[in-house]
Amino acid sequence: MSSDAVKKRKPKVIRNETGTPETKRGRAEGDQVTYPAGPHLIGQRKLFTAKTQAVRVYNEEVELEARDPQQDYMLYKDTCAALAKLMAEIQELKAGGAKVGSVEIEERRTQCSVHFITLKKLNRLAHMRLKKGRDQTHEAKQRVDVLHLQLQNLLYEVMHLQKEIGKCLEFRSQHEEIELVSEEEFFQEAPAEISRPHVTRDDQHQLTLARLDWELEQRKRLAEQYKMSLARKEKIQKAIEQKREYLSSLQPGLQNIMQASLPVQEYLAIPFEHMQKQAEVSRHLPPPLYVLLVQAGAYGQACDKNLSVSISGDVDEAKALSRPPEDSQDDESDSDAEEEQQNTKRRRATVGVQLDDKRKEMLRRHPLSLCVDLKCKDGSILHLFFYYLMNLNILTVKTKVSTTTDLSGAVSAGELLNSESLLNCLYTSDHGKETPNPANRYQFDKVGITTFADYVSDLGHPYVWMQKLGGLQFSSDSALTGSALSASHMERTMKLLRGRLQARLALHKQFSSLEHSIIPVSSECQHLFPAKVVSGLMRWTMMSYQEFTELGFVQHVLKAGLVRETDLFFMAVVERGTARLLAAVVMNPRYPEVAPLFSLSLHWKGERSGRTDDNLQVRALQLQRVQSCSGVFSVKLFSK
Repeated sequence: MSSDAVKKRKPKVIRNETGTPETKRGRAEGDQVTYPAGPHLIGQRKLFTAKTQAVRVYNEEVELEARDPQQDYMLYKDTCAALAKLMAEIQELKAGGAKVGSVEIEERRTQCSVHFITLKKLNRLAHMRLKKGRDQTHEAKQRVDVLHLQLQNLLYEVMHLQKEIGKCLEFRSQHEEIELVSEEEFFQEAPAEISRPHVTRDDQHQLTLARLDWELEQRKRLAEQYKMSLARKEKIQKAIEQKREYLSSLQPGLQNIMQASLPVQEYLAIPFEHMQKQAEVSRHLPPPLYVLLVQAGAYGQACDKNLSVSISGDVDEAKALSRPPEDSQDDESDSDAEEEQQNTKRRRATVGVQLDDKRKEMLRRHPLSLCVDLKCKDGSILHLFFYYLMNLNILTVKTKVSTTTDLSGAVSAGELLNSESLLNCLYTSDHGKETPNPANRYQFDKVGITTFADYVSDLGHPYVWMQKLGGLQFSSDSALTGSALSASHMERTMKLLRGRLQARLALHKQFSSLEHSIIPVSSECQHLFPAKVVSGLMRWTMMSYQEFTELGFVQHVLKAGLVRETDLFFMAVVERGTARLLAAVVMNPRYPEVAPLFSLSLHWKGERSGRTDDNLQVRALQLQRVQSCSGVFSVKLFSK
């Protein structure tokens, strides 16, 4: 029989009667039931008689509980051994010639069947015992799971309680954030019914409650005072509004009075309205321009009535710059904002465009500027336009000259009043090509600017003297700053500016005469000229620095370092018969403080110069005396 068939058998067997048909017949006859020879079966059914008809139910599970597994194992071994012995005996009988149906073989076969039944019984009991063990294991596992779940619940409750305890320990009452008065002040100021010294001095909790009660009383009192102050404030505001309405009603009348007084202001030269508007606009000037405005105006009122200062530029843009960042945003419509976003998304700026934008932002001017006008006695005016570069923190200036006469006739004098060179070297070595602020060099490196001279024509010249007029000091030469620095340089600078303009206008007039071959001679110098003049000035022209360096007779001047690119260069040609004299004139921008430099070359029977001909030196000295007396310009003869 296979093991599957054994497993499918039901473990419980209920029988009402037992034994073979022969035993049944024996029962009917009233005899006791006898079992065949051989070992008795385990769990052998007990006998019962037909007289009593008592029925007993057999249950293997009940029997399993009373059995010992070790004994069943020993019985299993004995049964297997007995079965093997019977099989061997049957084999020997068959080998000895016994027939298949003989008594000896049948008897042993019966005993083998009984042993097989015993093995089947033991197999059922083993399966039942295995199932029972599994059930017991499952029940024990369930009990362990239940206990584990209870343990987890307890641990969670412990953790929750610990958190709650931590919250309680970390709890901070709102009264801890209130700055209460000290205990000394509390006992001194609080009434006895609140302070209760006999209780609160020994009990910290009652003391805290009492201090809180006193704080509440004080706050109630302050709240009443606050309400009274608000009521008084409302009354004052109403009074202010009434006075403001009264003043507003006066404003149209005052404006009419101011308009009517304009002719009187102009006649008395007291422009109150103009000064009021300028004072209002000056609040939006950057500090350097404001210092320059105040100091120049003060100097004009005290020392120079021909000096005037005015403000120009976009006032609204200046107001927008002076506002806080949150208030300076443009009030544009939604459509404009959407259009700007679309244009931004349309293309991405390249690196070059970004650098250009950064350069423009760095070189950005303040929207307001100053205009200082210096008037001369002959009616000519020097206009100085001062600008402030916000990111570089420097001042720049541009110039313009206005005259009562037309100055376009003199070609050689065109550079004399040029705005690019008019104020060069007002102070020694101040050419105004580079920024005087050392910090700008590092700013230029970030945006790729090599030199500030490339932007001078657009932004103006950053002269050092102009920075001092604005109160900007970039060196440690002077301890003065601001208004004090500006005031210390204002008078001298204004005198130098007026002197520069007058000198250039005088030179312009003289050069115009020289271009027409006319040498202006004053009566004081008339005796220096011969009665009969046989030589004449044939040409007077202006040269560039490159043209001057190409002349052969001026190389020694160049090697000596007496010439700079900022100087002005001229050429004079004097002829007498076949002799021709060339005079190269170098004029320093600081003329007449620095005398001009002359280099002479005579073409007569060869080429001669002041370095090789002593007679030419003597003639040059005579020419120097004549020109000095005539007031044209001083002459300095360079020779060795």
